[in-house]
Amino acid sequence: MKIKVATWNINSVRLRQDLVGRFLQDYQPDILCLQETKCPEGQFPAKTFAAQGYHHIAERGQSGYHGSAIISKLPFTSRSSKQFCGKDDARHVQVTVSAGKPLTIHSFYVPAGGDVPDPRVNEKFAHKLQFLDEMAGWLPTDQTTDAARVIVTGDLNIAPLENDVWSHRQLLKVVSHTPVEVERLNKVQSAGGWIDAVRAHVPADQKLYTWWSYRAKDWSQADKGRRLDHIWLNPALSGCCTRTEVLREARGWERPSDHVPVIAEIDV
Repeated sequence: MKIKVATWNINSVRLRQDLVGRFLQDYQPDILCLQETKCPEGQFPAKTFAAQGYHHIAERGQSGYHGSAIISKLPFTSRSSKQFCGKDDARHVQVTVSAGKPLTIHSFYVPAGGDVPDPRVNEKFAHKLQFLDEMAGWLPTDQTTDAARVIVTGDLNIAPLENDVWSHRQLLKVVSHTPVEVERLNKVQSAGGWIDAVRAHVPADQKLYTWWSYRAKDWSQADKGRRLDHIWLNPALSGCCTRTEVLREARGWERPSDHVPVIAEIDV
């Protein structure tokens, strides 16, 4: 059985529900994980997506900012969410589906961290580091058995590799690519033995981005991007990812998110 999983920081799901619908129609993922939905619970445009065959929706939302969701063609056997750092700010949701055997999918929206990469003077950056520490401690324990099949998706708000940013040298002191953030994300990854699905298919010496700032007059020509959005597989799914895609063209759609979808096809 093959399934297609996608992740996308949509930057307001109600504002961009037509773009989500376009993506669902054209690319037909089985499961789409969304972040930064900016949608209070109960106001998610579920009917819009159900009309396209995505009847199963798990959401965690709040008014104005944050928010995570998972929409699926496959029914959920369970759904839940976790609060991090003692804050109820809708940054995580997870579901389990039956795909031969149970398959758990997480949708994370890691804090951006503000502008100053110093936790002593920037509370937002301190929050980001604490969030990552809690992820590293919790995620491996959420795998109920060694054979459990788990996928982590989301806007992790860190570009860990040199070629995940347009200029490694110039961004070393810019939040999302600082050594302290990369070290924390590496700890999250190593704690669960997570496999970076996209970089398993795209060599680390190739530039690859999933986010381009709205500030650029011509985002494509400037091409000052960062790879902030990720799909990780746990060891039980090692070797199961047959294809990945970063949908760069979506950044050029009308009224786009500043992030684009990331897709992984997995033989489960």
